[in-house]
Amino acid sequence: MFQRIDRLQVEIPAPRRQDPNAAAALQELLGGKYGEMSTLGNYMFQSFNFRSKSKLRPFYSLVASITAEELGHVELVSNGVAMLANGPDRDPAPDGGDVADAPFEAMKDIRLAAAFFSNAGGATPVNANGASWNADFVTTTGNVVLDLLHNFHLECGARLHKLRVYESLSDPTGREVCGYLLVRGSVHAHAYALALKKITGVAIEKMLPVPNIPLDNIPECQKYLAEGSHRRLYTFSPADYAEMAGIWGGDETALPADPEGTLEVVPGMPDGGKIHQLEGVPSAFTPNYAPEEMFEIAAKLYQASR
Repeated sequence: MFQRIDRLQVEIPAPRRQDPNAAAALQELLGGKYGEMSTLGNYMFQSFNFRSKSKLRPFYSLVASITAEELGHVELVSNGVAMLANGPDRDPAPDGGDVADAPFEAMKDIRLAAAFFSNAGGATPVNANGASWNADFVTTTGNVVLDLLHNFHLECGARLHKLRVYESLSDPTGREVCGYLLVRGSVHAHAYALALKKITGVAIEKMLPVPNIPLDNIPECQKYLAEGSHRRLYTFSPADYAEMAGIWGGDETALPADPEGTLEVVPGMPDGGKIHQLEGVPSAFTPNYAPEEMFEIAAKLYQASR
């Protein structure tokens, strides 16, 4: 089962301006071939279908815990997309504005127009061109070596795409999302490489980083490297999945291009950061043209729950 915490895995800064085309670029990290929907889908169904869980417990625990982290990555990217698409908070017109004055005329020309017309500037599982994420991207073979090798390839491909999206953005919101995910994606690639090494004896971690661009070249990665995020795997559970310390731990150390230190498994999850609140836009009928009654009802329900 899963537990949900009302926080993002990391705090992301507010956008400088509304930039729906930047949001579209970030969508690639959500619904693209190597996006967070793909990593989540692969690891989740591999963990559900995992054979010989009791005998191969460290490997099962690794895939299962990373599954939970990837669910949080889907949440993180989705929030980044919505923040960029909507821009900084602003007070809406008291009456909702004049809808006859075409207040959203510019939206007809944005790259993913449906993101506004159908989704009010929210995120959906599509790529940067609006093509739906495809369940055919999920690989779950029942063969632990083949699945781990596929996961290693998936994380390396995701790293390449994160770098390209990062290089296409200048807004701090999108860049912060990319910087954090580059560090955590490097952790996952390293983890799957070590798991393959334990089973096969092949030192596949020597291939890392792929592509060969050190994280110290990316400013948004620096605070996460300094705090040791590149050396940590979280269990995302109060008591389970600690067995992965046999893979991610012991004498294993950080990758040569990253700050030195031993690898560690941390019970639970990162402290995380607050979730940005998107304000209603009455002229776009979100949540409604005249939301005052809904807010009043919600306030009464909130008070009744305390």
